[in-house]
Amino acid sequence: MNKLFHIFKVDAEEAKRISELPDEPHNHDFEELLIGIEGELEHFIDFKTSTIQAPFVSFVTKGKVHRVIPKIHDGKCEIWGIRFKSEFIPETTFQLYSLYHNQANIQLDKNNCFQRLVTICTMMFEETKSDSADYGVIRQLLSVLLTMIESERKKTLPPDVSLQKTQHISFGNFLSILEENYRRPLGVEFYAEKLFMTSRNLNHICQNILEQSVSEIIETRKLIEAKNLLISTDKTISEIAFDLGFNEGSYFSKVFKKKAGQSPGEFRDEMRNKLIS
Repeated sequence: MNKLFHIFKVDAEEAKRISELPDEPHNHDFEELLIGIEGELEHFIDFKTSTIQAPFVSFVTKGKVHRVIPKIHDGKCEIWGIRFKSEFIPETTFQLYSLYHNQANIQLDKNNCFQRLVTICTMMFEETKSDSADYGVIRQLLSVLLTMIESERKKTLPPDVSLQKTQHISFGNFLSILEENYRRPLGVEFYAEKLFMTSRNLNHICQNILEQSVSEIIETRKLIEAKNLLISTDKTISEIAFDLGFNEGSYFSKVFKKKAGQSPGEFRDEMRNKLIS
C-alpha cells in the first residue's frame, strides 16, 4: 500500500467475489482494521482458522501471515476496512501489537457504542473523499476509534484474563517504557533493568510475541517516529536524528535507508507528493 491511510467498504457483491477467488495466506506492510456490521468473516491467523459473525472487530498487525474471507450471512455483508501505515499514528500502533497478539478477532454487541464506531468510520471515509482532506482530522478520528474499541474489548474479557499470560503483561510494560524513552540512546539492558529481568529473558519475550529482538523493536519504533516527523514537520534530517538519540545525521540516514529502503529525504519527498496528489 502506497498511502498512509486508506478506508473502504466491503459489500455483499464484493464479499461474493473475494470468497470465490480467495487470496493465499500472506502478509503486508501496513496495519489493517476490519469492522463488521453485517455478514461474517473467515479468518486464518496465528496458524488457525476461525469464523466470526458481525458485529465484530478484527485487527491484523503488519507482517503477520493471515487470510480474510468476508462472507454473506442472512443475505447481507457490510464490513469497513481500514488500512494505515505505522507512522500514521506512531504513539498508538505498538500498543496494538500486544493487545491483539493471539486475539485478532473480537465479538461485540450491537449496542450504541458499536454504532458510534460505524459513525466514526463514515466520518473518516467522507473526509478522505473531500477535495481538501485533512489527515490530521482522520488521524484523530482513528485514534478515538481505537480507544473506543479497546474499551469494548476490555468488557469482553474475563476478570482474570490479564493474569493468564505473564509474558504479555511484561511485553505491554516494555512497550510503555519504550514509548517514554525511545528518543534516548538506550540499549536492551536499560529496559530489562526497568522490568526487573535479564536482557535474555526480555529478548525471549519479544521474540515470542513480535518475532523481533529488543534492539530491533527499539529501532523500529525510532523509524516509525522518524517517518512521522519527516511527514508532519519541516525539521531537518539532522534535527530529527538528534531528536531520536542519534549523534550523527549521517549514521541516522544510513540506518533509515537500511530499514526503509530509501533515504530520509527521498521518503519525505515521496510521501508529501502522495499527500498532495
